[in-house]
Amino acid sequence: MRATLRWAHSDLRTHRGEALFLVLATAGIVASLLLATALFGYATNPWQRVFTQSHGAHVWLHTDKAADTGKLAGLDGVDTVAGPYPTAAVTVSSRGSRASVELRGTPERPSVGRPPIVSGHWLDPSAPNGVVLESRLARALLAEPGDTLTVPGTARELTVVGLADSAEPRYRPGEQPGLVWALPSAVPDPGGQVIGLRLTDPGDTSYIVQRAVTVLGSGAIGEVSTWQQARAEAQGDNRLLGQVLGLFGLGALVAAGFAVHGAIGTRIRGHLRDLSVLKAIGFTPGQVVRIFLLQHLAYALLGALAAAGLAEALGSRIPGRLGDAVGVWQGLPGHTVALIVVPVGAVLFIGATTGLAAWRAGRVPPVPLPRPAATSGGRLSGVARRALGMRIPPALVLGWHTAFTRRPRSLATVARLTLPLLLIVVAMSAWTTIDRFHSDPERVGLPTTLSVRADAGRSEQQIRSLLERDPGVAAAYPGVETAALGPSQTATIALRGLGTHRDPYPHTLAEGRPARGSDEAVAGQGLLDLLDARVGDWVRMTVGDQPLILHIVGRSIEPENAGRVISTSLDTLRENDPGLRPTLYELRLDPGADPREVADRLAAAGDGHLDVHAVANPADGLSPLRAVVAGLIAVLALIGLIELLTAIGGTVRESERDLLALKAIGLSPRQITAITVTATGLTALAAVVAATALGLPLAHWLIDAQGRSSGIGAGIAQGPSAVLVVPLGAAAVLCAAALAAVPAARAARRRLADTLSAVA
Repeated sequence: MRATLRWAHSDLRTHRGEALFLVLATAGIVASLLLATALFGYATNPWQRVFTQSHGAHVWLHTDKAADTGKLAGLDGVDTVAGPYPTAAVTVSSRGSRASVELRGTPERPSVGRPPIVSGHWLDPSAPNGVVLESRLARALLAEPGDTLTVPGTARELTVVGLADSAEPRYRPGEQPGLVWALPSAVPDPGGQVIGLRLTDPGDTSYIVQRAVTVLGSGAIGEVSTWQQARAEAQGDNRLLGQVLGLFGLGALVAAGFAVHGAIGTRIRGHLRDLSVLKAIGFTPGQVVRIFLLQHLAYALLGALAAAGLAEALGSRIPGRLGDAVGVWQGLPGHTVALIVVPVGAVLFIGATTGLAAWRAGRVPPVPLPRPAATSGGRLSGVARRALGMRIPPALVLGWHTAFTRRPRSLATVARLTLPLLLIVVAMSAWTTIDRFHSDPERVGLPTTLSVRADAGRSEQQIRSLLERDPGVAAAYPGVETAALGPSQTATIALRGLGTHRDPYPHTLAEGRPARGSDEAVAGQGLLDLLDARVGDWVRMTVGDQPLILHIVGRSIEPENAGRVISTSLDTLRENDPGLRPTLYELRLDPGADPREVADRLAAAGDGHLDVHAVANPADGLSPLRAVVAGLIAVLALIGLIELLTAIGGTVRESERDLLALKAIGLSPRQITAITVTATGLTALAAVVAATALGLPLAHWLIDAQGRSSGIGAGIAQGPSAVLVVPLGAAAVLCAAALAAVPAARAARRRLADTLSAVA
């Protein structure tokens, strides 16, 4: 055992840099996997916690005032009913911020859908104008208990007495109204009612919704929301961040395993005589295997422990969502298990790849086999000989020969170096795609910048004239948005009528063509998946109590509402309802116009009749992904550096046997050095070309697959530009050449006696 430790210590002193890189790479990989685990837990747990604490309803049905909702309590599968509660759609304002809300009349704190109070207290009959705000809405309004909300256009005021969490669909400006609980007396003129159903089996949600629609009639139901929709919406960006971290963490783990395998294999080839001596003095094959295995397991264990310790001690202090995720994850029941399983799994994987390479070391015979007299690279090919005859520099020709003549070994080296570079290309594509949402939003389904909602205080012509007079507005597209029931009547979809036949809305299409004629529409990927439809199909939906049949002629990129959107023109909807008037206007601004300044001018000009807000950009929630991608690129670069150092060491050792021949034909030490540098640079160049050729299509496929699963749809992927890829590839090749220069120069200037010893 003492001899084993002494040999391992000597090897560590010789390869300090490689050991350090292995420890750092393992730490980065384990940290990435732990953060991915934290984000997955964080994505589900907060919503699940609120749903459990509130004894949440699995289905919420918004109906008209005349619907007999009492029948729903007798449906098979319905355990408990919440409500019905009267509701009214109003706009409230606080500290200069406005929001559309659903005012829900709740006589007492319900037993189902019982919102957990996070600040203040529940409604009190002694304060008839008191309200409780959903916490996300409160953050948007900058409101807290004791503040006063105003209702624009009226003299009415509401006092905030509490803030509460809710497991229902969260507030999204311009898409989903916020939730405000109030006493029934504070809802004097309700526009409808809402009832919640808690089911005995959550898996029967779709069936229960269908039965409820049958009992009440499709015309009585305005909107349906289910617990699956609310959970998926709450997970949102956090789940995506977890998937990205997990994918790249696993990819980096595989790359690190291959890098360790290659490093040990190269060192075995370079220490055959040393291993034979160990065998000759009594080391068993098992002891030789354990030398390499324990040594690299120690490196991996050190890195894994460092990552786990840092994640546990400092993870919650990371700014932003990542820190919040780690803080919540540390309080979950499975936190300790994950903190142990993830590092142990990474160490065992690295140990398995190490064991495969170390097994070869155990098979080295005690008596070294004589080396072949021919050069390890074989004879020069005819092309190489002709190139030398054409006075092409020998360093270039012989460097090519050294890099690519030992095909199995050369291909393995290129493949190991390609993997981390390929993952870097994929990470850069993810970064570029996020940037595209900000720099070129009209190409990813965001052709407009501001959305304006108007009340009934002004006519359509007055509002449109006011909007188009603003110097920063290039176009104003009138429209309406309403909830519709799909053909199966088990889910609510968003039906939009935007633009007119004369001035069509500029949808971003990934497939098909724009909707030009009557009854034509474009749909998002989420809606096509929900209805099991495709471009070219006719779909039937129910709006109120009126059926509507539309022909889907194109697939649009829809970042909103999980892609469950079908869009047609306002004129098409007016054919069924001639009295329909626009309730919203989508504004396309002139290049260079400041959205905040335009919004302020329009709000002031509207004199309280306009609610102006910016169109939500899904990339805004992915800002933590930039830091994640940068960290992953650094980890992958470390792994690539390990593999590069391994390749350089192998090339230098293999070239030792050629030194006598190269010096005999008159090559100077500088030319011999150039051969090794050229071989290393060409190997790196081959890896860069392979990584780019494979990484770009892989990145497009992965990003588009994520787009399809989220409902946005394929067509959002954007690869890095040549201006970014070419300098990156050039930097990788130049770095490889620079790293090879020093050891190659030392080897070329070795003494004749040392060279003869190496050949012997």
